[in-house]
Amino acid sequence: METRKPIEALSAEVIKELERLNYAYNTVCGLRASFKRICAFAQDRNELYFSENLGKEYLKEKYSCTTDYYLESFPPKAKQAIRSVRLLGDYQLHGVVIRRIKKRKGYVKPPQFEAVLTAYEKECKSNEYSLRGMRTRLQRLFFFVDYLSLRRVADVSAITPEIISDYVISIYPNHEKSIGSILTTLRVFLRFLYLNEYIKQDLSLTVPKQNKYYYPPVPSTWEPDEVRRMLDAIDRGSPLGKRDYAILLLVAKLGIRAGDIKALKLSDLNWTSKTITITQQKTKVEVAYPILHDVGWALIDYLQHARPLCDTPYLFVRLNAPFEAFGENANLHNIITKYTRLAGIAIPRGKRHGLHSLRHSLASTLLEQGASLAVISEILGHVDSKSTSVYLHADMKGLRACALDPEEVLLDD
Repeated sequence: METRKPIEALSAEVIKELERLNYAYNTVCGLRASFKRICAFAQDRNELYFSENLGKEYLKEKYSCTTDYYLESFPPKAKQAIRSVRLLGDYQLHGVVIRRIKKRKGYVKPPQFEAVLTAYEKECKSNEYSLRGMRTRLQRLFFFVDYLSLRRVADVSAITPEIISDYVISIYPNHEKSIGSILTTLRVFLRFLYLNEYIKQDLSLTVPKQNKYYYPPVPSTWEPDEVRRMLDAIDRGSPLGKRDYAILLLVAKLGIRAGDIKALKLSDLNWTSKTITITQQKTKVEVAYPILHDVGWALIDYLQHARPLCDTPYLFVRLNAPFEAFGENANLHNIITKYTRLAGIAIPRGKRHGLHSLRHSLASTLLEQGASLAVISEILGHVDSKSTSVYLHADMKGLRACALDPEEVLLDD
């Protein structure tokens, strides 16, 4: 495949490919105009070919932004230009229009890969991956499969180290943590192909490793006053408020994961022993939570005055017909977002504020109160205490107490 073409010819080929892929007429027209502006810029600089450096200079001079759009904010008017630069760069390098990551429902497997993908899904299920883990793993894999399909790869046996290298180059605009996850998924899939004799060479060894060590981010936490304000903002006189209040209490007071809350069944509540016993979806470990006083009354209030009469065994259900459990992909994020806004709590940019952040807050509060990592790990349902150790970074009061006084050190000397 020729890698260097005059920029006008390259632009024309990209437009032709977009039309073949049935991109919308208005989209193609907009990109054609954008390509012409890039070609004119190249002509002014006596550049015959497109290059990444040319694209960077174009964006910097015309739009005052960079190609690091995944790390930095950029002017809204630059979106089309950035997309055009990426299209030209991708097509010059790979000879295909790479579809950027987006969520899709009902993924249709390319016919040439359907059998092997189905076999891999069965392998994942036999390894007892969680539903959430399966979904994200396969979603990452489908991007690689789409790339193979665009490269006209007819069978997995035709995958080469060169194709893998080109694909890895194509994912570099992602966040470094996402890149690590994508590479891991790719490595596991290629290993599966080799062990099951779909390919003769273990191509998983050709997948590069990141040169950076991964340091877990400091968890986002809430101040105790913010949690109280959010809970006070709930209208507990309405059925919706009763349900949402009970859900938020289970997370804030017991640290139960959102997935486990959705999976809670009426039979999991033992009112005699005042416990909630579940098998965690993520760890497959059975855990018993105490039904605290306020949690218990919130659950009773919901069951008696808010939960619709229905046949489903699940504790929390939708309040609009049909009355059934939450959907598989529901993350309940809208619940905490709604009451955060009602409470007037400002969320700093970049801070995570989903239900999981309430678990972080519970861990940090327990740590400040002197609880050991082993106890916190048991409460949160962590299999490995290393998962809990990241909360040490969030306990600023404890860190300050451990800090050395330079004057004392000098006096001791």
